[in-house]
Amino acid sequence: MGQTLQGKRAVVTGGAQGIGAAIARRLAREGAVVAVLDLDAAKAAAALGDPHPGFACDVADTASVDAAFAGVRAALGGIDILVNNAGIGSAPGDGMAEYYAGQAAQATDPAAHADQTIHCLDEGWLRVMSITLDGAFRCSRAAVRIMAEQGTGGAIINIASTAAVAGNGPVPYCTAKAGIIGMTRAMARELAPRGIRVNAVHPGATETPIYAPLPQEVKDAVAADSVMKRLAQPDEIAGAVAFLAGPDASFATGSTVTINGGSWFI
Repeated sequence: MGQTLQGKRAVVTGGAQGIGAAIARRLAREGAVVAVLDLDAAKAAAALGDPHPGFACDVADTASVDAAFAGVRAALGGIDILVNNAGIGSAPGDGMAEYYAGQAAQATDPAAHADQTIHCLDEGWLRVMSITLDGAFRCSRAAVRIMAEQGTGGAIINIASTAAVAGNGPVPYCTAKAGIIGMTRAMARELAPRGIRVNAVHPGATETPIYAPLPQEVKDAVAADSVMKRLAQPDEIAGAVAFLAGPDASFATGSTVTINGGSWFI
């Protein structure tokens, strides 16, 4: 494997587990020095080990984001690549408990409704938005400030989701991920004169810790939606990110790469 990112300085949010950890490992294998950001400072520091630093970061809090990026700048001397991976799919008060209860009731009552919207409280909606969408903006803002000062360009890769287009997920999550795509396109236009490329990846259902507790029949049903009849592996998502971060994607900006096994086509 070539070292396509030799000498580059990368940041991966939510990089201590799942897709984020796979992305951090892949960028490091490609030669980048990778700063791992995660809520858990110990896990962030242990994710890759020396010479790749880890920083505690709550992407829902501006002060935490700014402090983490100041730490990255001090440790790495700058930033060339940002991967906005941190996000959540659901939060207390978002109406998903009632939705699942409605789904269960439909097994015996065809007239039952599986509703989320009417049960979704502000705190549930805002929590998903604050982490999944607003967090990506906060981190992008912090990184772009550094990239602009460097004057050497850069690459931002946002982890979106097929849910942004297919709508197969919690309403706040689908909305947040659709917002990620809009943000990607707007920033791509704005930042092109600075040599900063902004792209996104649409993962489909991926074998991560979130899927671990699900019954096998549920995972099988999700996999059946793909023409490849399986879930993605985190390393397969990481490969798309490495491509968008590297020189082979030098003319790609405002783009979305879909990695979902053909569960739907666009």
